[in-house]
Amino acid sequence: MKILIVEDHLVNRFVIEKMLKDYGECDSVVNGKEAVLAFSMAFEEGKPYDIIFLDIMMPEMDGREALKIIRNIEKEENVHASKEVKIVMVTALDTPEEVIDAYYHGGCTNYLVKPINRKKLDAMMKDLNFVKKVIS
Repeated sequence: MKILIVEDHLVNRFVIEKMLKDYGECDSVVNGKEAVLAFSMAFEEGKPYDIIFLDIMMPEMDGREALKIIRNIEKEENVHASKEVKIVMVTALDTPEEVIDAYYHGGCTNYLVKPINRKKLDAMMKDLNFVKKVIS
């Protein structure tokens, strides 16, 4: 499984990556512009991300704008809804406006409020049918 973590705060990025490394290969970027670039490159190479953890508040391009661009790229490329990358919006804000914008206007798959803990993350990954990789 390919995972993209988009988080501008170094410690948060490290913590999320540490929790997700048991699920698959993790790449990390620090803002929405880099997220769109990473998504596009992986898509063009035929090795798209399975899931993106996208912080909402970031410099240069925020997560909501990156979400809209990624979904537009998928539409332009005729990606069926069932094949779209799963996008989890991550934020310290938990306001109804944020949830409505991310889910209904942006097309995110799920929403996590910081601080993220392993139990909450594992439950969400299970709900999305992602399982930890088997280490032999």
